[in-house]
Amino acid sequence: MESMNVSVREITQQDIPLITQYWLEADATFMQGMGVDMSKMLTKKQWHEMLSEQLSQPYNEKKSYCIIWQLNGKAIGHSNVNKIIFGEEAYMHLHLWNTSVRKKGMGTELVKMTLPYFFKNLQLKKLYCEPYALNLAPNKTLEKIGFTFIKKYTTTPGFLNFEQEVNKWELSYAQFKKATQG
Repeated sequence: MESMNVSVREITQQDIPLITQYWLEADATFMQGMGVDMSKMLTKKQWHEMLSEQLSQPYNEKKSYCIIWQLNGKAIGHSNVNKIIFGEEAYMHLHLWNTSVRKKGMGTELVKMTLPYFFKNLQLKKLYCEPYALNLAPNKTLEKIGFTFIKKYTTTPGFLNFEQEVNKWELSYAQFKKATQG
């Protein structure tokens, strides 16, 4: 991990093609393993419009908010929140774009670095994450960071997903402060 220089930053216009490429060119088996219904995939133009709109909105009006994950200064993934209720709560999603950077132990550190952006800029009291129950990596990451497991249930967690069993995790502002001070 010492040789891995990971960092995070807010999304910029230059990141839109990278995120769009991730969604449109990812392996279908990988996407299914994340709970994505490929028949619901947006077009390149729709991705561009949605992400551009996000960039133009103040924090208190955002429907979605994205943080870019970097390794040695190069974008390798992102975390975004949606279902935002400014000053209250949001739902987080985690995405490493390439197989070459997965399962290297970076996810936990990247999520820890991302949390301050979500809590501070959106003034959150609670942050939720509902990964597909069968997708072990994000579930392990959330547990390591200190999220509290709430429940396992069946839902359609996002606009790109099929109905699935998810694990609902929660991190309160108090837990976030405790985790970042220790």
